[in-house]
Amino acid sequence: MKFNDFKYSRPDMEAMEIAFKNLLDAFDEAEDVSTQNDILKRINGLRANYDTMENIAMIRYTINTADPANEAEQNFFDQSNPLFGKLVNDFYRSLVNSKFKTELKEQWGEHLFNLAEVKLLTFEPSIIEDLQKENQLNSEYTKLMATAKIMFEGAERNLSDMSPFESSADRDMRRRASAAKWQFFADNTEQIDRIFDEQVKLRHKMAVQLGFKNFVELGYKRMMRTDYNAEMVANYRKQVLEVIVPMAAKLRKRQAKRLDISDFKSYDLSLSFKTGNPTPKGNPDWIVAHGKKMYEELCTETNEFINYMLDNELIDLVSKKGKAPGGYCTYIENYRSPFIFSNFNGTSHDINVLTHEAGHAFQVYMSRDFEMPEYLWPTYEACEIHSMSMEFLAWPWMDQFFKGDVDKFKFEHLNDAILFLPYGVSVDEFQHFVYENPEATPAERKQAWRNIEKKYMPWIDYDGNEFLENGGFWQKQSHIFGSPFYYIDYTLAQICAFQFWKKSNENRSNALHDYIQLCKKGGSAPFLKLVESANLQSPFEDGCLKEVVAPVSAYLEEVNDMVL
Repeated sequence: MKFNDFKYSRPDMEAMEIAFKNLLDAFDEAEDVSTQNDILKRINGLRANYDTMENIAMIRYTINTADPANEAEQNFFDQSNPLFGKLVNDFYRSLVNSKFKTELKEQWGEHLFNLAEVKLLTFEPSIIEDLQKENQLNSEYTKLMATAKIMFEGAERNLSDMSPFESSADRDMRRRASAAKWQFFADNTEQIDRIFDEQVKLRHKMAVQLGFKNFVELGYKRMMRTDYNAEMVANYRKQVLEVIVPMAAKLRKRQAKRLDISDFKSYDLSLSFKTGNPTPKGNPDWIVAHGKKMYEELCTETNEFINYMLDNELIDLVSKKGKAPGGYCTYIENYRSPFIFSNFNGTSHDINVLTHEAGHAFQVYMSRDFEMPEYLWPTYEACEIHSMSMEFLAWPWMDQFFKGDVDKFKFEHLNDAILFLPYGVSVDEFQHFVYENPEATPAERKQAWRNIEKKYMPWIDYDGNEFLENGGFWQKQSHIFGSPFYYIDYTLAQICAFQFWKKSNENRSNALHDYIQLCKKGGSAPFLKLVESANLQSPFEDGCLKEVVAPVSAYLEEVNDMVL
């Protein structure tokens, strides 16, 4: 069944609540574990129905935020998700208090109960209205970004449309494109500040109400982090500062030299080569055709996966008016179908996002037989291992997309992966500041961002752009608004993906085997156990970063980038 044929109906929350509560009463009163298991599966059926409708509505809304019907359904779920969350929370409470807990653990694994116990700490009915408001604010930010109208080069552009101009080989074009994009943010910064300020204060209020010191603790619990904490993350950021930042600074100097620019500015950062960045050599349909061939050849499992996705039209790739920016993968449970969303714009990012989101989709496709919805996906930092590693596992096919620019692409890909790490930890450190200081003013938050930028990315020169000099760059990062503390995850996963890159260079079949087995495990274990199961080194180990990036550094050093 194609995505457009998937049936959608707005859930009847009153009927849902009655059915859910009846099943929970029966679960609590069950006289044997077999009965509890049967009821548990029926509860999961209710959850799957709700999640299916929520995902269909969210996909439709992000594809066209300008459609009032789509917006109405998104608004419904903004209001209903906390109410449904209460029902799931009640289920978790019954689960951890089950008189057959030992037997249930034997069947479903201890990880489910650890997740349930963490989730119970993140919710109580008294915060429902605040959760609804938090969702509304996030949708408000999403719509503001999706409806950006930037007049540039004689046409109205959205944020995604500006990317090719920002990486133009013409420096004046880059400068003007950067100025135009950031002017949109400057013009809307008061509204963005207001949205975020309300979110921060709401999140702090909820955290205190739930018994936490501040939202940092609640944020980590919401992210379902059961095997590491903020102190371990802080030590990891310290490793990035000591090991990665000096390496990244050298790469930026090489970039300035390649571009023959003595006064290297922020608007030059997006151009990798004087002759222009590598670009895919065809339109979106051409990219998809080559992507199909790539996944058919990669392995038996990806062959089945890509044809399922394409046959059922579960991919929406092209940027268009009213479409939300960015890319994501989600899963529509009743149809056992992943869905990939992105905004192609003619840059190498099109290929990276195709392989990245396909990595997410392939993982959930491989783990979709888990009966427990908690096990369909792992926690976010583990999810990103699948996506970022797939980017590297696809390397043997990159010449099909980039032709003569393939060496450029590979250098840029690895180079940018290193350069991303300081930015990634900057976003994380900024969020720690924000939620440790909930009363900070918008101006103080911006100053904190600028200080963190200077610490991890000292090479940035904003050429006097007032908005950026005043610390406004973070306002483009949607995760900060909609998924607090979801960003360090990308950097942790990047360290794991570098290990898959090394493995695939040394023994491709072993690398693929470990990767597929990791995908099949879904979310049945916490992050560090999944890392161990894939024969990877934990990014939290002292010395890990130095060891992992050494072969990456050696590869980049051997490339004569001046001739690319």
